[in-house]
Amino acid sequence: MILKFKGIDLFYTDEGTGTPVILLHGFLENLSMWQDLTPELSKKHRVICIDLLGHGNTACLGYIHSMELMAEAVEAILKHLEIKQSVLFGHSMGGYVALAFADKNPKNVLGLCLMNSTALADTTEKQLNRDRAINAVKQNHKTFIRIAIKNLFRPKNRILFKEKIELVINNALQTPIQGIIAALEGMKIRINREHVLESTDFKKMMIISKRDPALDYDSLITQTKNRDIYIVEFPDGHMSHIENQDEFNSHIVHFIDFI
Repeated sequence: MILKFKGIDLFYTDEGTGTPVILLHGFLENLSMWQDLTPELSKKHRVICIDLLGHGNTACLGYIHSMELMAEAVEAILKHLEIKQSVLFGHSMGGYVALAFADKNPKNVLGLCLMNSTALADTTEKQLNRDRAINAVKQNHKTFIRIAIKNLFRPKNRILFKEKIELVINNALQTPIQGIIAALEGMKIRINREHVLESTDFKKMMIISKRDPALDYDSLITQTKNRDIYIVEFPDGHMSHIENQDEFNSHIVHFIDFI
């Protein structure tokens, strides 16, 4: 389905009935990442998957896709569908977008799950890495994508899930250069949103991987301290929906039922 937003096409899917569940993909991903989860969830719930700005079938909107702008796009879809309250799941960058949405619209959130994501802003070092990534994309975006995707998996899983990784890479290669750079620029300037974890009343869950190469495990655990957050830990890398698929799906279903 397509919705016009600020002159561009926003692409999303809408399946099932029941409690609205919003699934937000990560950087270099698109809504196809949820294809193994959606059939199960849509049996009991209304599942909306969204291609975020510059990803999948959604067009780019300028040269910086801030997390707030992406959240505004999500908000536009939910208003169009007349959905007042929903449960948000965000993988990596999708988690940053979910946090931005929840920060602005806390009363519209029934639950929030950060999947291999963080409420912290980029460190200075991380911001420099974003700039290096932008330069690498400009030089050869295909090489950047192949390396970036493989590095998200635990080393031993790069062989175990070789075929699935190739599918992820092939999907990522469809992402326009402008969309890649705009997302990197947006992630680089995002703000710290720990206050969303601290001061809101809706249910929260964090899915954390011990060998996540993109996020610091200790800092993620620290974010959950003295906060009412349901924690799920996996032993692998950044791509829990692939590396730990069955357990991942089970925890997602359990969290929604808990709400």
